[in-house]
Order: sequence, then C-alpha cells, then structure tokens
Amino acid sequence: MATPVSPIPLLKDELDIVIPTIRNLDFLEMWRPFFQPYHLIIVQDGDPSKVIKVPEGFDYELYNRNDINRILGPKASCISFKDSACRCFGFMVSKKKYIYTIDDDCFVAKEPSGKDINALEQHIKNLLTPSTPFFFNTLYDPYQAGADFVRGYPFSLREGVPTAVSHGLWLNIPDYDAPTQLVKPRERNTRYVDAVMTIPKGTLFPMCGMNLGFNRELIGPAMYFGLMGDGQPIGRYDDMWAGWCTKVICDHLGLGVKTGLPYIWHSKASNPFVNLKKEYKGIYWQEEIIPFFQTTTLPKECTTVQKCYIELAKQVKAKLSKVDEYFVKLADAMVTWIEAWDELNPSGGKAAELANGASK
Repeated sequence: MATPVSPIPLLKDELDIVIPTIRNLDFLEMWRPFFQPYHLIIVQDGDPSKVIKVPEGFDYELYNRNDINRILGPKASCISFKDSACRCFGFMVSKKKYIYTIDDDCFVAKEPSGKDINALEQHIKNLLTPSTPFFFNTLYDPYQAGADFVRGYPFSLREGVPTAVSHGLWLNIPDYDAPTQLVKPRERNTRYVDAVMTIPKGTLFPMCGMNLGFNRELIGPAMYFGLMGDGQPIGRYDDMWAGWCTKVICDHLGLGVKTGLPYIWHSKASNPFVNLKKEYKGIYWQEEIIPFFQTTTLPKECTTVQKCYIELAKQVKAKLSKVDEYFVKLADAMVTWIEAWDELNPSGGKAAELANGASK
C-alpha cells in the first residue's frame, strides 16, 4: 500500500532557492507568502557593476561574476556568462540538501478552483515520496492523495526508489523551441493536468530549469548546465543538457525523476528570432546528442554521481566530438565542474570555508 498522506515538512533549514537574474527581483513580492521562510541564492548574470534590488524581508546572498571568479579562480571558466546556465553556480555553493530553482519571469499560478499554487510545497512532496521508474502505474504517482498502486502492480516494486528530481510545468507561455514559437506565436498553455508521474527508466525527457526541484545530496554534481551563452556556439540547451546527463545517471544509480505538478505561471515569451540564433545548432545537434544518451551505459565501477559524471564526460569527448569541436570543450568543462564541486563540497568532512557573496 502507498504511504498514508501526512503534512508536508517545510524543510525551511534544508532547502535553498536559486534564482539567476539580470534585473531587479520585484517578482518575489508575489512569491513572498511561499518563499520568505527560505534562504535565497541569487546568481547575477551580465554586468557585475549593476545593482540588483531585492525586496525587503528576504534572506539572501547574491553572487555576481566577480564573486564567481574570486571563489573558483581559473575553474570559473566552467560557469556560463550571459546565460541563465549560470544558475548552477548557486547549486555548487549551496550547503543545503534540497534546491528549488525558478526563473524571474515566473509567477504564482492558480488551480482551476482559483486557489494559489504553492509550487515549493508540491516539489517538496514530490521529492520526499518515492519514485517508481521500473514499472508504470496507470494512476500516475501512487503517493499522491487519492491514488495508490493499481491492480497488477508488483508488490516487490511498491517500495519505489528515492526521488532525485522534481520537474514542474508551466501555464500560459509554453516552453517551446524557436521554430514552434514562430508557427504558434499566440499559443498559450491553459491545460492544468492534476498529475505527477515518474519518468520510466531508460526514457529521456527535455528538462526545463524554470521550475525545478532536486535533492542536492543525491544528484547535485550532475546538475551542471553546461557551457552556454557568451563565447559559445549554442544557447537555451543548458537545462536540457543537465536533464539528459542527470537522467542517465539516475537510471544507473537507481534514482527517480518525477514530472508534472506543480505549475507556475510563465509570464513572458522570449523573442523567437533571438532564440533561433541561440538554438539553431542545437536543433541539428540534438538529433545525434539524444541517440548518444539513449545508448550510453556506465560501468558498474561508477558508484557515485561524480564518478558517473566524469565517465560521461569521457564518452562525450570520445563520441560527440565528431559532431562539433564544441563538445571537446564541453567535456573538459564537465570535468572542471566536478573538480570545482569537490573543492567546495569536500566529502566525508566539514565543507571548506567559502568567502560568500554579498549576504543580507
């Protein structure tokens, strides 16, 4: 039987909210009832001399590019510039067990009843209940209220596996690529589907970073958003790259990934012509990238996320470099990312002292 429904812990002292931004964070006012109890890590992209204003009453630390360079030194080269991929620096410097990351153009959505959706609470619920990647439950997540395992579901698999990732969705502006944006400029997502499901083992998915929760202790080192933006030939594939790597590693280590609830309200459509310039190589490359991930296997000696990720970097360099030289650079950055992660998060002992950004 599924676990009885119980109150959801707030995890106030175990969760950081990571926000990448280039602008004042007025959007936090709408989220104040849900976010104010938590610590925020703000990663400022672009010009580090620009002052980012944060509404009063929030507990936060803010890092700009100067802080990233100071903390990581030469390894700062693995953190993207002028791209929301910079958010993964916040994942690295956090010391909490859980991360929730959201974009600054995402607002509080409403259930069909008109009630505001506490996205963070639903992510916590997803992360604290098991996933079922080995056998699909036709009532979706059996740990949600009003659901259970259906007839024919093997009792030997009902314990599930730990959930590493909770992937939320969006109402209003869909997360489309540029060609789809161009042919459907007025399309809006109005469908609220009251469901959470585990993505089956062996199945990849396009991860979106604008409404995403994960267990940093279980999968954090794999949440690298790659080399995107300034000086790179590709953009807008940062979260998808992280999702493909993460899913392969979760499958190997026996961890779960959920998608569905919660919804946020995505308020602003990005320019499809600008997006096309960022994406066009990725649109071609993904036809080879995805088969690569679909056929990638990790050796049994890879027993940690770091070992898995280093092995994945080797395979990226060996097999995707024929697609473009960019993947040699990306594979090297993946290794640098793990080295930097381990320096700031030494295992088996107290974390090294870190000179923080501007803390409030």
